[in-house]
Amino acid sequence: MSNTKYVFVTGGVTSSLGKGIIAASLAKLLQERGFSVTIQKLDPYINIDPGTLNPYEHGECYVTDDGAETDLDLGHYERYLNIPTSQANNVTTGRIYQSVINKERKGEFLGKTVQVIPHITDEIKRRIQLLGETGDFDIVITEIGGTVGDIESLPYVESVRQMLWEKGEENAIVIHLTLVPYLAAAGELKTKPTQHSVKMLMQSGVSPDILVCRTEHDISDDIKRKLALFCNVKKEDVIQSIDAETIYDVPNLMLEQGLDTVVLNKLKLTSKKEPALKTWNEFVQKHKNPQHEVEIALIGKYVELHDSYKSITEAFIHAGSSNETKVKVRWVHSESLTPKNAEKKLQGVNGILVAPGFGDRGIEGKIRAVKYARENNIPFFGICLGMQMAVIEYSRNILGLDNASSTEMNKSTKHPVINLMESQKDVTEKGGTMRLGAWDCELKKDSKIFKAYKSELISERHRHRFEFNNDYLEQIEAAGMKATGINPKTGLVEVVEIPTHDWFVGVQYHPEYKSTVLKPHPLFVDFIKASLKQSKK
Repeated sequence: MSNTKYVFVTGGVTSSLGKGIIAASLAKLLQERGFSVTIQKLDPYINIDPGTLNPYEHGECYVTDDGAETDLDLGHYERYLNIPTSQANNVTTGRIYQSVINKERKGEFLGKTVQVIPHITDEIKRRIQLLGETGDFDIVITEIGGTVGDIESLPYVESVRQMLWEKGEENAIVIHLTLVPYLAAAGELKTKPTQHSVKMLMQSGVSPDILVCRTEHDISDDIKRKLALFCNVKKEDVIQSIDAETIYDVPNLMLEQGLDTVVLNKLKLTSKKEPALKTWNEFVQKHKNPQHEVEIALIGKYVELHDSYKSITEAFIHAGSSNETKVKVRWVHSESLTPKNAEKKLQGVNGILVAPGFGDRGIEGKIRAVKYARENNIPFFGICLGMQMAVIEYSRNILGLDNASSTEMNKSTKHPVINLMESQKDVTEKGGTMRLGAWDCELKKDSKIFKAYKSELISERHRHRFEFNNDYLEQIEAAGMKATGINPKTGLVEVVEIPTHDWFVGVQYHPEYKSTVLKPHPLFVDFIKASLKQSKK
């Protein structure tokens, strides 16, 4: 039987307090102490996964090696812990209900009335324990999305109550993240929202073991005592989480506050070693004290919500630290880019990244940005749709294939240089039907991409339906754009480059998903290095 311990992280008062960052920071500290840790996210929405959600709704959709389309918090987990997550690390209400209904249709409940308790809660508990039962982890941290009191979250809170009862207090605990707001008019911090939030949690039968209090000002001992008294916890179990300069400061702040120690004491675990955070702190130091600065234009169509490109901006931070460089992002909405204003909007940048996306909105602006980068010899990085736009721009303006396009945007184009994959032609459902997850790619040795990776065979994550059309490969290569990365199984083009350009690389996959603090992605590192070189011209 597995001896895995469980830590549940709930949130109160308001959303966006940073449960994911607290969970990841705690996991990092426990990992530094020698424990094997993983984190999972329970999302209360009824979508099966975030794959069909507009990025404005929920930020980016993160993809794991095994092809799961997941919540962006899994990106934080991987960036902090440097270990891959999987389908089991993200559970949605939609998936829970789908599973229970499928079982009901097969007659697995033997004619019983199917109810929230026990059938839905049993399925939630089964999903929570999947990772624990592998035997790979000492501790599983489970973050529950939403805010205590939400109707959607009730089955999850009830499942936690049952697990606390089943596992016993030494094997399962609850951390409640809450807000202690500062009222300027009164000149003081207020504990009442936290008291109400804890009261609401306790009405569901769950009493928090640890309170983590988000605050803009230091919480005094008096306030900690007051919170402890009214929320039924010990004073040392009230942890302050003050606003940080960067999310990468949070593990150190939680270490100072002793969150990891309190958790280990509750779970009756003895630390195997003290947290050093050596490599982590070297990264933070370089990140906070850059020697250089570059400005990168990020061309996208969801730029109003920066979380739509969360993994890309974090990969910039990792690569920036690696180059001791501050990466300043110039957010450029692709719909606003026209032949008339492109120069004005892109002038002075040291690099251009054309971001992923779907659909035809803002496409011409992306093509315009590619043209500007190519003609002005500015380092260019195209990801997924960005790579496809680079192929279209080159086909139109160098090969002279008028109106070359992708059949995603123009089904009747004369020159479909980007086309729907054969395997996708009969697919009608949108969710979970793309080319997803990790695929191999062979790199050509005399290429920029090989110099970045220093490896002939790589594996990267995908999320797309349309591909480079190999019918045009010979023509495009003859004109000077080279295919320098090929999928060994399918023969599909994964990477294009222009060798005569200082740095012009388009990739069909999503390298941003694999960039972590301990392993900045080599392609981002090389792109920032090239942009830094450009800034010195």
